[in-house]
Amino acid sequence: MVVPLDQLKSNVTSLHGGAGVDWLHRLPDIIAECEREWAITASQPFPNLSYNYAAPALGRGGANLVLKIGRPSPAFRAETEALRWFDGRGSVRLLAYDADLGAMLLERLSPGEPLSRLSCDQQATSAAAQVMQQLWRPAPPLSGFPTIENWAAGLQRLRQRFEGETGPLPRGLVERAETLFAELIASMDAPVLLHGDLHHDNILSAERQSWLAIDPQGVIGEPAYEVGALLRNVAPQFLAGARLSSLLRRRIAQFADELGFDRERLRNWGLAQAVLSAWWCIEDHGEGWEWPVACAEALAAAMDLT
Repeated sequence: MVVPLDQLKSNVTSLHGGAGVDWLHRLPDIIAECEREWAITASQPFPNLSYNYAAPALGRGGANLVLKIGRPSPAFRAETEALRWFDGRGSVRLLAYDADLGAMLLERLSPGEPLSRLSCDQQATSAAAQVMQQLWRPAPPLSGFPTIENWAAGLQRLRQRFEGETGPLPRGLVERAETLFAELIASMDAPVLLHGDLHHDNILSAERQSWLAIDPQGVIGEPAYEVGALLRNVAPQFLAGARLSSLLRRRIAQFADELGFDRERLRNWGLAQAVLSAWWCIEDHGEGWEWPVACAEALAAAMDLT
């Protein structure tokens, strides 16, 4: 099978170097092995793939499925385990998994439109809140999932990279994020297994439920942490000044009302995560940090949350 995945190839090669090149070379054979193992026929992949291969597939009796393949890694294993733990409650169902191949077989969500397609942001925010409430369960015992503390330690790598400084990121924002992470982690509510990357394009329309989550990262922390991804992921037309601040204030207020969280705590989680996300952009690709920084600056200025 021909795998025309320019963006996927670029991302994997940039992130994993020679090991990524080797995985891409083996990808057609892995697809063929999955087809044999699970008696499926994979179609051409979905567009706009980033780090994993994914394609619609037909199974026995014409079942509509999705084949997803990733380079074996702790992150890919965490996604698989998160899907097992969610067990279809608020998320896509994991139907089969082959650890050696780094492949999973998923139900296909139909119509499968992302939440970002909704024209009404209030409706989208409410839908996201409902998905969150279905996902959250007590963290599995003795799990290998990362914790929020593990993720927050990424800012230490930022300091190491820039010899104690903050590189292109505003010093004041980084210092504030470091302080907020320490305070919020020390005062966390009971931990649950979180999706970890629940933005609008990771929530799709479905038939068995109106909206279901895909692509969980799997991280353990308090429920209020989950809102952060939906604060820092906004459409480009909202990134300028007053429009962004107004949008974020409204989202914070709505999530607080519908989920019963403190508004300031949501704002603070959102700010800290946006700075961390900016660092991850630098760490992985050396670019793309401007978007989350804009959100962090808007959240830092959002003192009046009433």
